[in-house]
Amino acid sequence: MAYKLIAVDIDGTLLNSESQLTERNRAAILRAVDKGVVFTVSTGRPMCGVESINRLFSVDLPFITFNGAEVVMGKSGRKLFEQTLSPEDAGEIIAEGQRCGMTMMIWSGGMLFIEAVNDKTEDYKKISGVEPAVVEDFEDLIQRGITKILWYDDITKIQRYQSELGARFAGRVNCHASRPMFLEFVDCKASKAIAMEKLGQHYGIRPSEMIAVGDGFNDLSMIEYAGLGVAMANAPQAVKDRADFITRSNDEDGVAHVIDQFIFDR
Repeated sequence: MAYKLIAVDIDGTLLNSESQLTERNRAAILRAVDKGVVFTVSTGRPMCGVESINRLFSVDLPFITFNGAEVVMGKSGRKLFEQTLSPEDAGEIIAEGQRCGMTMMIWSGGMLFIEAVNDKTEDYKKISGVEPAVVEDFEDLIQRGITKILWYDDITKIQRYQSELGARFAGRVNCHASRPMFLEFVDCKASKAIAMEKLGQHYGIRPSEMIAVGDGFNDLSMIEYAGLGVAMANAPQAVKDRADFITRSNDEDGVAHVIDQFIFDR
């Protein structure tokens, strides 16, 4: 099979445990792009959080951001796909977060909004690289359209809320933990698999001609959608069980190993 598109998660997949892009992974990606393969990262981050990767390329490549809620061309900034939460769902999630005393990060129009500054918002600012704006009333954002809501709390609480709210919002909102302490909400019509489907329509590439590589439960939709779904060696066993292939860990250049083996038959 000649694979024409490869979608790769970032944290725990493309980057090593030091959050670094190794030279071997970088070189493998550039070789694949030079061969004509469409490379896209598929991440919960916003576009501003993947600029360091965008700068690697001279060509205009797509980026799957906000866990599939947006697909954006890296150089031109043209949006190929966008799916915001409904005002009703966004309002309900925010109200529930306020009732629980949750630290919430709200993404709307490519900007980050918070209710108040605290240790968690400062930590998330460092992770995202984005300066948040403090707002007292989210109603205007809700009506304009919210791309993603993120709850930040201790792991035990996040696990409990994921179970409770996953059931409550089933069929309306995709609710998943991108990190053990992050619970993210996007519309049910937004997922990494749906974003790959949109890219396939844009480029004329069939699912069977795609590779998806990831390490987390939020990667499962694309791992199962792609013709070749790949889990990292550092992925949970439940993710590995649903993949077609297990590559090396993110500290062993697992992405480069996939490209070498399945793009260049090495």
